[in-house]
Amino acid sequence: MADLKKEIENRRTFAIISHPDAGKTTITEKFLLYGGAIQEAGMVKGKKNSRHAVSDWMEIEKQRGISVTSSVLQFRYEGKCINILDTPGHQDFSEDTYRTLMAADAAVMVIDASKGVEAQTRKLFKVCAMRGVPIFTFINKMDREARDPYELLEDIENELGIGTYAVNWPIGSGKRFKGVYDRMDDEVIAFEGADFRHEVKAQRLSIDDPILEGLLPEDQYQTLIDDVELLSGAGDEFDLKAVHEGRLSPVFFGSALTNFGVEPFLKKFLQMTPPPTARTADIGVIDPFDPHFSAFVFKIQANMNKAHRDRVAFMRICSGKFERGQEVLHVQSGKKMSLAAPQQLMAQDRSIVDEAYAGDIIGIFDPGVFSIGDTVCDPKHKCVFSGIPTFAPELFAVVRQKDTLKRKQFVKGVEQIAQEGAIQIFREPNAGMESVIVGVVGVLQFEVLEYRLKNEYNVEIIRENLPYEHVRWVENDEEDFDVKRLQLTSDTKIVEDLKGNTLLLFTSPWNITYATDHNEGLRLAEFSENA
Repeated sequence: MADLKKEIENRRTFAIISHPDAGKTTITEKFLLYGGAIQEAGMVKGKKNSRHAVSDWMEIEKQRGISVTSSVLQFRYEGKCINILDTPGHQDFSEDTYRTLMAADAAVMVIDASKGVEAQTRKLFKVCAMRGVPIFTFINKMDREARDPYELLEDIENELGIGTYAVNWPIGSGKRFKGVYDRMDDEVIAFEGADFRHEVKAQRLSIDDPILEGLLPEDQYQTLIDDVELLSGAGDEFDLKAVHEGRLSPVFFGSALTNFGVEPFLKKFLQMTPPPTARTADIGVIDPFDPHFSAFVFKIQANMNKAHRDRVAFMRICSGKFERGQEVLHVQSGKKMSLAAPQQLMAQDRSIVDEAYAGDIIGIFDPGVFSIGDTVCDPKHKCVFSGIPTFAPELFAVVRQKDTLKRKQFVKGVEQIAQEGAIQIFREPNAGMESVIVGVVGVLQFEVLEYRLKNEYNVEIIRENLPYEHVRWVENDEEDFDVKRLQLTSDTKIVEDLKGNTLLLFTSPWNITYATDHNEGLRLAEFSENA
């Protein structure tokens, strides 16, 4: 039992979130570099023939230099076992990010020092705030000309409505970025040179060390002394409890590209982040230190390995210890099963795990039985974790295969991609799957669907965009509610999802109001629970 407690206490599971192009994938790589998981960092958006980011595996990601899927990476650093959930970095992928945040205990928010808080950051922050997830801010790209640091802190507080505490303070920016002042240790970390691919050398000096005055240009030295005085006089105390409750964000400055400030951030971050947190289930709160195994599925990914055409269900372990081959209960189907080949991943590289603990993320081969939100647990201690919401898509299109002889591949492809949660598919009641209505959050998801069907299932598709912009799930029971008798506008469409739930597609908010006004007792929901 002592071992179990120690192993779980040493786990740290966090997601990295940011607006596209703020440097999220680069900072993920640098964490792996410091953890010894990789020897050399690959440039994310390098020239032709150069390395791609280790956390991006899909071809479309390599072409565009963006993260399209959430990778799960594990490494060890200073006695801690760290699970990083690298979320999609494109604005069209907020739902996949949301599900990933459900599996994390903390979030690292990466902000571009020249741009401050951007639209997507705002959206992702709201998701964290909904769950009270502790947020740590890394203000990146200090190696470029940056906004005033006081302005950046004010921007975070005003835009996101969260308190900030600058753990370190930048000395200059752009070509004059010399290092950071660590407020907690009361010392300056002066960086030497810039080596993009290896750990950077740093010199630690006391603020009143005469060497420091010689290291910095006169104006920078004076600015630093003034800033230190101003910050210490500001009177805001660091409150770890407020951090853990998601009310205060510790802020760090640095440059992921040049490695300046990444390791000091990682060290402090690991000191401040909580070990795996308790989760809510139908039987109450599940303590991570409870010896009985429990987990939930937060992501499903097909065809990660082209050679095998497989499907992997990613599970967040919520309590106890997992051992390879142990018998578990898949609650939703009521079936017992053996999880024979659990994997942990480093982009495309996988390794079989013999044991894993609360806080860890494992990938399980999925023959098609798992759905997002499913619970897996010890058969003797049954519990059901609350479902992960499915959000309403905003763009719709009819999709069908070009070659009618490839119907089987088409159906398999769209169903598998929909089960991963990248798209949602609907069909007209009692209709077949020759053509389906696909709903997505952003246009890029249509492109990913088209790309993956062609490359993974050898199916080319025809897509016709539809005018619908809103979808609502009908919450009434079929027994006492006849959908066919609903009074709706002529441009409202009745459809079903994969699970047989009834939904309505609307072209405008006015049509939604019309439906509720003209159908007494009609209950509509904006999202459904994957429970």
